[in-house]
Amino acid sequence: MAPPLGRSLDDAERWARARLPAVSRTFALSIRFLPGTLGRAVMTAYLLCRIADTIEDDGAMPAARKAELFDAFRRALDAEAAADAFPALASDITGDRAHVELLLHTDLVCRLLRSLPVRTQERVVHWVVEMVTGMHKFVVLYPHGIRIQTLAEYREYCYYVAGTVGCLLTELWREHSPHIGEREYPGLWERCQKFGEALQTVNILKDIAWDAEHENAIYIPASTLAEHGSGHATLLGSAHLEGNKAAVASFIELAWQDLDEALEYLYRVPRRALAIRAFCVLPLLYAYATLRDLSASRSMLKAGGSVKISRGEVRSLMIVGLSVMWSNRLLRSLVRRVKQRPFNPIALSAG
Repeated sequence: MAPPLGRSLDDAERWARARLPAVSRTFALSIRFLPGTLGRAVMTAYLLCRIADTIEDDGAMPAARKAELFDAFRRALDAEAAADAFPALASDITGDRAHVELLLHTDLVCRLLRSLPVRTQERVVHWVVEMVTGMHKFVVLYPHGIRIQTLAEYREYCYYVAGTVGCLLTELWREHSPHIGEREYPGLWERCQKFGEALQTVNILKDIAWDAEHENAIYIPASTLAEHGSGHATLLGSAHLEGNKAAVASFIELAWQDLDEALEYLYRVPRRALAIRAFCVLPLLYAYATLRDLSASRSMLKAGGSVKISRGEVRSLMIVGLSVMWSNRLLRSLVRRVKQRPFNPIALSAG
């Protein structure tokens, strides 16, 4: 049995930083580039969002119970006593072990939240509550598992679970970066929702089968599938594979557009704000590479299937992306290259 965790703020931060790679390798890589209070704020906000995701993603929990936990989580964000009580209250949660372990230490993450500057706390809580409010709405609307019906509903869902993250991050940039001021902020705010939503769309597309099989959730709209002779009940059926692929193709095209908007967001981050550029560039490059592979694949529409870029490409994109992130011209060139074919170590060494 592991020794009990200490109760100090330092103990909470050490625990959180150790836990982060288990719940997201990509963001664990990115968050480490952010300094001081900004890095602690983004880490805390990200972990709070993952706790909300863990509640929503429990495929076995009744909707009414999820709604109770969402309400309790919102209270935990505002009151220390509610935060301390939350892990015991949520002990029936199931799912990925690392995510469940995070949720069962919500009190530690809330301790980090309370250590942030007051204005920062307010913005984090505002956007996490906005996210949770949307999750609550969809869980109650679809008590037998989320089944998105229309493109408009899909957009609404993506706003709640990811557009909010883009808004939150952009407000934190303004609060904590000397390089994001009144001149830079409006251009970032104009595109910040798309920054979050683009990454979410790629995740939805690559995890179609996983979400349907393990989390009882289908995000490709029923109306789009119906246009191609299919539906939610036949999403993973081999007899409807071509129709489902055609339906998903329209969302792949939508994702390309959203990613290009997200890239414009990155271009508007001042070059001197290198830490923020480093944070943004890796998930965007990985998303472009994943979407490239999704465009040529049907694996995500088969039971047990998924689409992932290789570890070699992940490493190569990290090296090259960080080396060119200061230049919008070089970033554009890199993105064009990533869209065309895998960016692997052999290609890297060959120049």
